[in-house]
Amino acid sequence: MARLVAAGIFLSRIAGLLRESVFAHYFGNSDSADAFKAAFRIPNILQNLFGEGVLSASFIPVYSRLLAQHKEREASELAYAVGLLLGLAMTALAIAGVFAAPYLVDALAPGFQGAKRSLAIALARIFFPGAGLLALSAWCLGVLNSHNRFFASYAAPVAWNSAIILAMVFYGTSRSESSLARIVAWGALIGSALQFGVQLPQALTLLGSVKISLSRARRSLASVFGNFVPVVVGRGVVQLSSYVDNVLASLLPGGAVAALNYAQIINMLPVSLFGMSVAAAELPAMARAAAPSSTAAETIAVRLNFGLRQISFLVTPSAAAFLFLGDVIVGALFQSGRFGRADALYVWVVLAGSAIGLLAVTMGRLYSSAYYALWDTRTPLKFAVLRVLLTALLGYVCALLLPPFLGIDRRWGVVGLTATAGIAGWIEFILLRATLNRRIGTTGVESGFLIKLWALACVAALAALMVKTWVAPSEPHLRALVVLPVYGAVYLGAARWLKIPELTQVIDALRIGRHVRPEA
Repeated sequence: MARLVAAGIFLSRIAGLLRESVFAHYFGNSDSADAFKAAFRIPNILQNLFGEGVLSASFIPVYSRLLAQHKEREASELAYAVGLLLGLAMTALAIAGVFAAPYLVDALAPGFQGAKRSLAIALARIFFPGAGLLALSAWCLGVLNSHNRFFASYAAPVAWNSAIILAMVFYGTSRSESSLARIVAWGALIGSALQFGVQLPQALTLLGSVKISLSRARRSLASVFGNFVPVVVGRGVVQLSSYVDNVLASLLPGGAVAALNYAQIINMLPVSLFGMSVAAAELPAMARAAAPSSTAAETIAVRLNFGLRQISFLVTPSAAAFLFLGDVIVGALFQSGRFGRADALYVWVVLAGSAIGLLAVTMGRLYSSAYYALWDTRTPLKFAVLRVLLTALLGYVCALLLPPFLGIDRRWGVVGLTATAGIAGWIEFILLRATLNRRIGTTGVESGFLIKLWALACVAALAALMVKTWVAPSEPHLRALVVLPVYGAVYLGAARWLKIPELTQVIDALRIGRHVRPEA
């Protein structure tokens, strides 16, 4: 199952990277890029608060348990009721967002003035309905995932990315930056409708024809909303952290907001591909295993440890690559047109800061899924609040106060945002693990295993840096084609030589029709 999730996420993330590469070509680190990135993030709160993560934590455990109990009709009634209520909420919030856009831009991008502010307001008003549609597409994802239909739901964002890419390619050479930004925003709205539309028919087929009745689904809805409120608050707290980052970045010199978002796009690739895929595949299984039994805790612990080792094997080299080869990665993805070599180096340093907490954030997603499977949404919320408070405090100090104190250019303050977010991520992860261990027994990855993985990644990075220095061409795309395969080959080759079992498991998972299961 994780293989199908990873395949779908891989396609959507590749499409997303292509979208960002085209975006960088036409917008670079300009004021229009800052306005576009900030405006997109403002209404995106609808998708983040009511989308995939929230429904995964509140809806999927209840819906999956009904299916496991062979209560298909009751499950369908619940799904339709949730979809109806979500649709009404998204409509109301999207309309409110359109009217409140000027106030939201002033609150979340206080550093924007004049034409930059006006553009951000116009773009936010276009993005709000699209964000509502993306939240509705997450309802389809919840239904499909509960029926073990993973690929379509996670590959659906390809449609959204394609619409944006086509808008930029078709109009990119004939319009001004601000005009192009508006056209691309309309392309994103069309793409949101496509992403929802490609999933809806399959979801409706699985649910069948059932009369929508909120009264009949009342008991199950109570369970969903019992989990929903803490998860929404938790997601809101986590999202608040990213909005604080954007507020602080907007107070830095021009280009900081765009650079932060470029780095976050790259950073989210391993988080989504390796963390979300394992967490999404394991949540329904852990939810079923969490039914009262003498072996429930042991089963969850086994599945959790298995997933953590897989995540560590794949995310550790990703973090090392961000640290040592980030300029190669950023150059290959974005260096074109208005995005030059200096921009690539700037984003690389920002990306290197995010590498600090990459492993903690990714493993934390799987721990959160374990809590959600146990119908405990309050514990992750408590630690998320702490993480946000730490991120805001440390980010303010390191982004705005530290650069002048050290006598360096203020634009480098954005690096402090990603680095301090990583530190806060580690604290949250440690608390999640310690608390869960008291409930289900020992979980986590052995320190010796992590040291071994970091040693392999550093050896691979050294080999890649030697190739980069002595052999690789200067053209960014050709350089990446030479350097990055060397890095991957050395890491995987060394893992094979040391007979690390996770390598075999990953290879088996990639084979068609083969799913690797954890063993007790």
